[in-house]
Amino acid sequence: MLGYIIIAGVFSVIGMIISGRLRSKFAHYSRVPIRSGMSGAEIAETMLRHYNIRDVKIVEGQGFLTDHYNPMTKTVSLSSDVYNGRSVSAAAVASHECGHAVQHANSYAMLRFRSAIVPIVNIAAGLQQYLLLFALGAFGIGSSDLLLMITIGVFSVTTLFSLVTLPVEFDASRRALAWLDQSGVARGAEYDGAKDALWWAAMTYVAAALSALVTLLYLLMRLNND
Repeated sequence: MLGYIIIAGVFSVIGMIISGRLRSKFAHYSRVPIRSGMSGAEIAETMLRHYNIRDVKIVEGQGFLTDHYNPMTKTVSLSSDVYNGRSVSAAAVASHECGHAVQHANSYAMLRFRSAIVPIVNIAAGLQQYLLLFALGAFGIGSSDLLLMITIGVFSVTTLFSLVTLPVEFDASRRALAWLDQSGVARGAEYDGAKDALWWAAMTYVAAALSALVTLLYLLMRLNND
């Protein structure tokens, strides 16, 4: 149990550092106006038109950095700061989320795979913490190889999801940055700022994937040592 606590503590600190840096970057670039004067919603609409995507809706969501693309409803949800913002941050986030819509339209294999396993991942995510505590004997109940194997199986599902998410997110950012440059919406310092912001956003997914992978390896070591 101590080993897991150490792993969880280390990655919790890493996650907080990266999250803080991400928020700082987006706050900074939200104060840097984009010369085109376009809002995030307008940038999203322009990018979707460029790729001849007509069946995706752009809606205004709530919260901070809650922006996402939903392939089930074909909706790009942009937080208020991004939807209405006319900044480098707004341009970066809006184009990144539309990058997911372009992936969907082009049947990007990794996005299709990630979407397909979402129902299983949701179940596994709801069970894994409880299974982990029982498997490591946190409640004073002796662990068993069977329980540990079940826990490893559940963690394998969520770890797979975290790993598959990496190419999906990096590819969406690649598509976003390429379009921002080619369209002239963001070039020079604006492009560099958008790239910097999206890099830190990607690091949150990298940290999550590493945390999941290290935890899974720890559980496998526990099983082999029993």
